Amino acid sequence: MILEILTPEKKLYSGDVYGLQLPGISGLFEVLDKHAPMVSALGKGNVKILLNKKETVSYRIQSGFVEILNNKATVLVEGAVAL
Repeated sequence: MILEILTPEKKLYSGDVYGLQLPGISGLFEVLDKHAPMVSALGKGNVKILLNKKETVSYRIQSGFVEILNNKATVLVEGAVAL
């Protein structure tokens, strides 16, 4: 799956990933390869990028949205800090 994480200022991340964990407004959820199309609001918390089954990268976000479409995840966030 292709992942892009964008803020109003810059592109934080772009690349091919195994999956990601996101802080939804109702709790954490996970998106893996070939997930069904969806749009969801995100709350304050950590976005965990699953590069493969062993390696991860994380960002702390304030809030935002995620769109999953055609095996591409686009995460739009207000502010993010790498962990």
